[in-house]
Amino acid sequence: MKTTLYNIDGKKKADIELPKIFDSKIRKDIALKYFEADKFIQPYTHDPMAGRKHSASGTISHQRHDWKGHYGKGISRVPRKTMWRRGTQFYWIGAEISGTRGGRRVHGPAGIGKEKKINKKEVSIAMNSGFAATGNKEYILSRYGRLDKIELKLPVVIESADNLKVKNIIKLIKEIFGENYGLALKEKKVRAGKGKLRGRKYKSNAGLLFVKAKDEKIKMKGIDIKSVKEVSIADLYPLGRLTIYTEKSLKEMEGGIKK
Repeated sequence: MKTTLYNIDGKKKADIELPKIFDSKIRKDIALKYFEADKFIQPYTHDPMAGRKHSASGTISHQRHDWKGHYGKGISRVPRKTMWRRGTQFYWIGAEISGTRGGRRVHGPAGIGKEKKINKKEVSIAMNSGFAATGNKEYILSRYGRLDKIELKLPVVIESADNLKVKNIIKLIKEIFGENYGLALKEKKVRAGKGKLRGRKYKSNAGLLFVKAKDEKIKMKGIDIKSVKEVSIADLYPLGRLTIYTEKSLKEMEGGIKK
């Protein structure tokens, strides 16, 4: 499989051969499985003793002459805690059960966030599928609704962009993607609706993924810049992300991706 190599000005330079990883069979199901297994979910459950930290337990006796009994009080048989006592008279408040103030929760979540497992071979297939989908036009068009067609050869590969200035990187992206330049940069905006009040005020698109070699130094806000080994399935899923690779990063990928 071949693609076009661009120079740092965004001009076509030559055709180059891609690593075998881009010829991998794309397994969307396994990529989804790894994405869900790799995603951290904070385990969520209530304290097992929540609502049960009282001295009330069981039911109080309704028999005659029993100490602290309910006989003749005309009250229900729920567990109660004593608030005050005057001789043989007691003031009780219902406790422990779910229908009382400060009582236990009825059906609380039981450890939501269980870790999912996936074997090493599936991890390898999922990562290969993620990288292969960056060079597949069908997956990219299905991920980006604003894209009607792609005239580029995918994936996009450039010469080494080591220590390239931000203005030069922006010029490079504009030259390569043309009118689709807006999809390459992250757009952050205020969310509509009540999500603003619940800790998720802003939302943004994924933007462009820039894959560099380990020793290349590139910095820029508005796009994700990662070395080959730093790329995770979260960076590639949903499959078909717009991605730029450097020539050096492709050489690092020739031996395969190990996670």
